[in-house]
Amino acid sequence: MQSQDVAQRPAPPSPAGPVVDVEQAEAALVEHYPRLVRLAYLVLPPRLGRSRRVLTAHALTQRALPRNRTPAPVIPAQSTGRDGDPGYALVRLQVLRTALEAGLPLTAKAWPKRSQLPPLLPHVWGLKLFPRSGGADELALDQRLSTLSGPARAAYALRGLERLTDDGVCKVLAAAGVADPEGAVLEADGIPAQYGLLDSPEFDPCSLQARPTDLMRRRQHLKAALAAGAALLVCGALLGLPGEGWGPDGAAAPPYAQNPAAQAALDPAKLTRVPPAAWRGSARTDFSVWPARGDRTGDKALLRRALAVWARPGETVQVSATPGTLSGGPAGPPQLLYAGTVDAARVVILYDGLRIARYAEPKDGTQGAALDFARVDGAGRAEAGAVVLGRSDGNVRYLTAPWVRKAGERDLMKPGSGAMDLTLTDGVTAPLASPALRSGPCTSWNVLQLTDGTGTRLLTDLGELVPARLTTGRPGSPREVSGAAALRTWRPFACSLGTVRSAGVRSVNAWAFNVQPLPDASGTAAWVCTRAETWRGGGARVLAQFHTPGGAYGAAAAKAENVPACGARHPHVLAGVLWKSKAGDWYLLAAGSRETASIRATGGVDGVARSSLLTVPAEQGAQAQLKGTLKDGRSLGGLR
Repeated sequence: MQSQDVAQRPAPPSPAGPVVDVEQAEAALVEHYPRLVRLAYLVLPPRLGRSRRVLTAHALTQRALPRNRTPAPVIPAQSTGRDGDPGYALVRLQVLRTALEAGLPLTAKAWPKRSQLPPLLPHVWGLKLFPRSGGADELALDQRLSTLSGPARAAYALRGLERLTDDGVCKVLAAAGVADPEGAVLEADGIPAQYGLLDSPEFDPCSLQARPTDLMRRRQHLKAALAAGAALLVCGALLGLPGEGWGPDGAAAPPYAQNPAAQAALDPAKLTRVPPAAWRGSARTDFSVWPARGDRTGDKALLRRALAVWARPGETVQVSATPGTLSGGPAGPPQLLYAGTVDAARVVILYDGLRIARYAEPKDGTQGAALDFARVDGAGRAEAGAVVLGRSDGNVRYLTAPWVRKAGERDLMKPGSGAMDLTLTDGVTAPLASPALRSGPCTSWNVLQLTDGTGTRLLTDLGELVPARLTTGRPGSPREVSGAAALRTWRPFACSLGTVRSAGVRSVNAWAFNVQPLPDASGTAAWVCTRAETWRGGGARVLAQFHTPGGAYGAAAAKAENVPACGARHPHVLAGVLWKSKAGDWYLLAAGSRETASIRATGGVDGVARSSLLTVPAEQGAQAQLKGTLKDGRSLGGLR
């Protein structure tokens, strides 16, 4: 029962720690605001509804700022970057305490706490805000968390988001006023430890979608105001000059006017259908020449529902879109790519020249429909090779381009194992394991291998409608991952693809920019830079990785976002890593791309090298700043 989640008494005072100034607490709150809001959202009771949970999570987090100097609680911090920050410990405890109080039922014997009432601020009139929908795993986890008590949800979130031990969780819960912290931890043990899913958009109250509130009820509430407003409008119209409007919409039609293009976009008879062989003679090879396929291309009722939901998705429809993708209705009749039955759902795939839209409904009804969008403007033959039809039971099915002759499944972490053929039925692949749906340790990464008249290419599922293309080689002239050398380049770094899941990725290139002999003569390490380009252009993610001989995985040495490094416009990179030899000695190893003439390390480690490689003895935990010079004299900063 929620009434037993938090003790009905003031929280016991936690041991006094260092005194925190308001400015210090504000700095911690602003720096870690997304994490604190996510923590509050996870702890708040699901019965509030997603929209109110979002606003309440923001309100509780913003009210966590103390009014004056306050002793910080002596309770455990969590991951690197926040250890020893009493300001963060203070605001986190306040967020947790008020989120637990919000789950208490209202009683007639006591005044309600502020956290139990709907928040006054922030507030958005006329809109419902809720996080973007995640995948099947995130939905299942959310349902499991809804069965827990508030303290148990808090224990699960502190374990997953804050990386606290059970002892640390108990101390934080006790400081927040929970009567039985050990019982909350035991209750949380009943939920599988899928902590990586807590970082997904499903539980992110800072990345939101907007939908209208109950329009009929709103209209009823505003009748009196509209009557008064109508009188004012009549007076204003009388004062206006003939033939001229007095507002910015003076020449516009009334809001209820019917737009011919919008009406045509809802008519299944006007859908664009491309002939099956059109791609053979077309100058373009992209989604615009895909024919309509599937066993329900003539089902007008299904197509009409898909178009209507695209134009006006109801509150029960799960809507998702890749970053930078608009989710509004089509400007005119879109192109039909597929309409058919996929596993336990009826699926419609549509294309409007800029976006792919996927509508899915259960075979036994229309309740639980989903609408997904992906941006695909500028797609060429390599990017328009496949679209996700559906995911179930950890597997994914694709609809492939009409020019695809053969499809296969390959484990990127086993380059020598070959590809397993996948059956193609009217362009639809047999199900293959999806790394985007897997939880737990990364021991394999299955990708889709497509073969057409121009060669073979690899695509990987990153949890979106359009799989990302994998390439290798120098930026500006990447090659398909088709040869033995290219496959070996990707093997240690396949699992790093999970870091760009659901980020609107168009392609990921792996560039082996240097190799470095290890100072203990144990072999040669490889330096590889992976760059994930997005469909929206911005938001590219760069990861410099270091791989030692015999290691199963590469180690991330540096990462950055929205930088030109490792890209076609700036095919250069510089990164370093602290490395421990078998004898126990520590070194700073740094490498730049081949055009690097010199590297200098300053700060915690001092050293210089007149080449693209630097090896300097260092102390454990030392931090250094890297700066390089290219052969043409330009400076090169270290990736961080």
